[in-house]
Amino acid sequence: MLKHTEIKKGKMIELNHDPYEVLEHSHKVKARGRSVMQTKLRNMRTGTTLKRNFHPSEEIEEADIDKMNAVFIYSRRGEYIFHEEGDSSKRFKLSKDQLGEKGDYLTQGATITALLFQEKIIGISLPAKVTLKIKEAPPGIRGNTAEGGTKTATLETNKEIEVPLFVEEGETIEINTETGKYVRRVN
Repeated sequence: MLKHTEIKKGKMIELNHDPYEVLEHSHKVKARGRSVMQTKLRNMRTGTTLKRNFHPSEEIEEADIDKMNAVFIYSRRGEYIFHEEGDSSKRFKLSKDQLGEKGDYLTQGATITALLFQEKIIGISLPAKVTLKIKEAPPGIRGNTAEGGTKTATLETNKEIEVPLFVEEGETIEINTETGKYVRRVN
């Protein structure tokens, strides 16, 4: 059981027999010194989000999540198709709602960690950083590179991201999957 102060971003909790991922949390002190943990949660089965406050008297059950290695095959019409690592005949699919922004970092053949709740696959976990290729990037304007400006580039997964002006089309960069921000250029 978790206390209300142990609820942090990324934690998996169980509410009404459903697994939820904590997307945001903030500790607030209300009138008369009462504290509350304000959270934004995502239901890992349905993908819906909700806001919920937890009080000090509440104990929250941590979700019992198992993990399994899997390989991303392809995506089509808002569905992402995977197979168990080592057995391509055991396929499963997850919806865009279940993955959220995690789908923006998947490339064909990428190995990920599938999350299981009560023996059913409900989501995935990505590494903290991934490397992706720049598909499109406007050229940097001469003279602006010294000021450390940014430009919008399109990744091979079609996600748009802000990158420094010196990054060019065709280069490979590292991205933080938690923040969605550029980390560094990879050669």
